[in-house]
Amino acid sequence: MALILKNIAKHVSLTPEEQTLFLSKFETNTYKAKTILLNAGEVCKYSYFVNSGILRSFNINDNIVEHVLSFACEGWWMSDMYSFFSQKPGNLFIEVLEEAEVLSISKENQEQLYLEIPKLERFFRILIENSLVANQQRLMDNLSLPAEERFEKFTKKYGTLVHKVPQKQIASFIGVTPEFFSKMKARLLKK
Repeated sequence: MALILKNIAKHVSLTPEEQTLFLSKFETNTYKAKTILLNAGEVCKYSYFVNSGILRSFNINDNIVEHVLSFACEGWWMSDMYSFFSQKPGNLFIEVLEEAEVLSISKENQEQLYLEIPKLERFFRILIENSLVANQQRLMDNLSLPAEERFEKFTKKYGTLVHKVPQKQIASFIGVTPEFFSKMKARLLKK
């Protein structure tokens, strides 16, 4: 629980009483690798905070090709934001890649916290703004940067994941085929 409180303290200060109330709105669960927390077509009922382990969000297109949208490791948040906020079925899967301890908060509990601790609305707004900026930057990178530079940005942002996540998922995240990714990595290693 200390990790999530540290995460919040980056943006807002909570009293001990507010911390206790905040933590009371979360469920803590441990999941084995390959557990699916959310299936495409379902309504996303929770926003997840990763205490330990790794999660990923992805979509599967009509040709049964996976497209990795994001990864979340220790200290990161993950959700299908479209589905979570609209409470409509989404198109993302959320999967546990490495055994994980995850804190989950429902939309109802999050909304309740906004009423009971108004400064948390600021905290979650900052999270959403940061996510929006990161997604826009990733979209621009995918449209304008060569694959090697996208991989370099990935290693800077997710450095600890490079050796923990299957290469085909990294390839999907940076928008290349696994075959191209393998050849690109071999080229980079020769430099």
